[in-house]
Amino acid sequence: MKVFDLLKNKALEEKKTIVLPEGNDDRILTAASKLLAQGIVNIILLGKPEQVNAKAKELDLDLTAAKVIDPDNYDGFEQMCNDFVSLRKGKNTIQEAQEMLKDVSYFGTMLVYEGQADGMVSGAVHSTADTVRPALQIIKTKPGMHRVSGSMIMERDNEKYIFADCAINIDPDSETLAEIAYQSAKTAQMVNIDPQVAMLSFSTKGSARGEMIDKVKQAVDLVNKNHPEIACDGELQFDAAFVPSVAASKAPDSKVAGHANVFIFPELQSGNISYKVAQRLGNFAVIGPVLQGLAAPINDLSRGCTIEDAYLTIVLTAAQANADKD
Repeated sequence: MKVFDLLKNKALEEKKTIVLPEGNDDRILTAASKLLAQGIVNIILLGKPEQVNAKAKELDLDLTAAKVIDPDNYDGFEQMCNDFVSLRKGKNTIQEAQEMLKDVSYFGTMLVYEGQADGMVSGAVHSTADTVRPALQIIKTKPGMHRVSGSMIMERDNEKYIFADCAINIDPDSETLAEIAYQSAKTAQMVNIDPQVAMLSFSTKGSARGEMIDKVKQAVDLVNKNHPEIACDGELQFDAAFVPSVAASKAPDSKVAGHANVFIFPELQSGNISYKVAQRLGNFAVIGPVLQGLAAPINDLSRGCTIEDAYLTIVLTAAQANADKD
């Protein structure tokens, strides 16, 4: 089954509410209209109702089923500000909260925090930092997690893989790599991949030495200690992780080598470069980045996103919300 169909089925298990802060963007409104028509999710749009309605009329969209909230005229704004100050534990004053929550990214994230929405998708207009910063300050990480990471779901015909981290952590240490591995294994399970996690390096099982390799080895030890239910091994070069004949030569005793499907890169640049090479030269379809490790699902779009990108990311976010309850 295709990844999109898996995510759609997961999203439909229990209808979730997704807040979209960029309620004046044509792409977001078009994607929202399509999702509402299909009955996949409930939608909250942030913006002035008259402007949203005018834009919907201009684009010939039916958004009557969407809930439109104007942050500038929100009855619960005072309580939201008090809640924000409380959760920030003295880091922000009520005056600062009132100013910060005028930002739709912060406002939308607070709707998730307060349980009015199950997840949020932003980034068509705002930067990644604008989306991730409020999430880290308000939603924070899942119990036992200390970091957020970004994976890519890679699909070509019947092949499905997870690449991580491709979006967030520039130079992860061993503890961060271990969390990325665990988070990515959970993402794999959400799309029916039985995770076989390879911690990648330019070395396979001691063929080279150095600090860069040591941190990968330490990460493997941490995953195996803290999450023994996950098949994880390294350090492995990509060919040893992926090609059975190479694995038989380079890592014959590995439980993962030769059939890995979740690839954890030692730092951001190699992960980011690799998924784009696979996408452009290998004709893989890419879904992501999937933000992992947050206590509630919040995902980031590219400012160059298409309607289809927005549509798919909203479905992904609803699927994550249902996966979190499993």
